[in-house]
Amino acid sequence: MPKKDKIKRHSWPVLFVHWTVAFSTFMLIFSGFGQMPLYKRYMVDKLPGLSWTVNYEITLIIHYIFAALLIFAVAFHIVFHSIKKEFDIIPRRGDLKESYQIIKAMISGGKEPENDKYLAEQRIAYAYIGIMLIILIVTGVVKVIKNLPNVTFSTETLIVAATLHNLTAFLLIAGIIGHLAAFIFKANRPLLEGMFTGKIDREYAKNRHSVWYKRITQSKNER
Repeated sequence: MPKKDKIKRHSWPVLFVHWTVAFSTFMLIFSGFGQMPLYKRYMVDKLPGLSWTVNYEITLIIHYIFAALLIFAVAFHIVFHSIKKEFDIIPRRGDLKESYQIIKAMISGGKEPENDKYLAEQRIAYAYIGIMLIILIVTGVVKVIKNLPNVTFSTETLIVAATLHNLTAFLLIAGIIGHLAAFIFKANRPLLEGMFTGKIDREYAKNRHSVWYKRITQSKNER
């Protein structure tokens, strides 16, 4: 079969941030559950190579390491895109209505509205997951600082921080499941390649992301 023509969708910093956030978030969830503790109750520690999961000190260290990695990735993401002035994924007015139209079209086989680089539901998912991560980072920092000498917080503050941290973690998990569930729809699957290689099929981009495709092709022609 002829080789498909590809078009660049993501730069390496975007891929770096995406997979760093994804991996660190997974490890934070895994180590966080280990501190509850759930793994002893459900005998996860009996699985080969996972006996360490019931050791609170080990899971805490892992939690701290990947929390630091997550903070770095989020800070890098904000600074990089601010400098580059790339805000394509920021939610826009009308995204909820447009998301409904896109989902309806994918289910019914109808016509979608013209899409930019990111679909409306991708922009909404970005905002949702981003807010959850920021809340987790802020509340996590409070939980860490309270252990430092000469630092005190009121009991109410600590309860709110801990409760919000745990609740947000479950909301984040729900958001991740919803994000991955988007690939149940066949129309979204060509985007998966872009998260690994940074490139997607040119014809797919031209047909489904016509607003973005026209913009970048016109920009190249003007040079």
